Amino acid sequence: MTHNYYNRKIAGFLFVLLISALNATNRAESPKSVDSTKILVPRITGEWKHIYRPQGDFFPGPDSKRFKTGQYYPNWQVNDHYILKGKDNRWHAIGISHPTVEAGPDEKAPHEAEWFSFHAVSGKGRLTDNLTPGSWLDKAKILPPAERPGEIKENHAPHIIPYKKGYYMVYGCSPIRYALSDDLYKWKPMGKLFHEPENARDPAILLYNNLYYMSYTTMRRVMVRTSSDLLKWSKPVTIFELPEGSTGGPESSRLIALNGGFYLTFCRWDASLKDFTYQDKSFVYYSDDLLNFKNRKPIAEIQGHAPEFFQDEKGNWWISSAERPYRGVSIAPVSWQPLK
Repeated sequence: MTHNYYNRKIAGFLFVLLISALNATNRAESPKSVDSTKILVPRITGEWKHIYRPQGDFFPGPDSKRFKTGQYYPNWQVNDHYILKGKDNRWHAIGISHPTVEAGPDEKAPHEAEWFSFHAVSGKGRLTDNLTPGSWLDKAKILPPAERPGEIKENHAPHIIPYKKGYYMVYGCSPIRYALSDDLYKWKPMGKLFHEPENARDPAILLYNNLYYMSYTTMRRVMVRTSSDLLKWSKPVTIFELPEGSTGGPESSRLIALNGGFYLTFCRWDASLKDFTYQDKSFVYYSDDLLNFKNRKPIAEIQGHAPEFFQDEKGNWWISSAERPYRGVSIAPVSWQPLK
């Protein structure tokens, strides 16, 4: 993506959460039973901070059409990711990565060789002390195919939660798989959790009332399975579905429990926007039922790609975005404010 492109776009990324429902393909009415006074809307309250830009690296393989094992590539791009603070008093960003010839509107194969995760690590201390460009640096790539014998090559959209004395990572695409780590640096693949016939992707986990809810997307749906132990998962329930005939589909779904209600966020890929590799259309939906976001309009639109909502040490909220507005990962402060 060219610097001119970024310069034209950066201004449009500030204060970009829109309260009105702008998704024209979803014309259903909002549920009348919801008490609107308890609905909160996330609003960006500051500038995007460019925390991580991928460094050049050697491609771990195996060979793809354009990229060769062991060859050094100076340019890399990222996609779906997760951000959390580790036991080492450092912040970690882990997510999809691969070399690129030219990221942005000119990248012709944006998902080629998405077979492992980047791992960016901050300096020690608070999140707010690690917001300068270049303060998050690359560590070794996580779980390339050579470290996952018997699995498919793809390693997409990792989501990480605390597990016992370490960490539990779930990743796709289907079959949905998981891995365990003591320290976020070294991971052990543990195998398949389930296979989704509709090609599940972008899994994420919410712990609510001692039950784990795993959301993931298919071509037109957001689905959820539940588990009490992270190992055995229920049959899927469709919690959101795009209307028949809609182009593109939901990606990077997340569930959030807040203020007595529930929020579903996802990045909408629109097939009609052919000039953009990573699109900016992300939406926030509200429901008082964790397993039903159907027939609702979005309460907010976010101009960011594969966004993640997360909290810092003080409980303050932030949002991240991949490749937009800057190469790599950017974050901005967020305030949840009453719907007006």
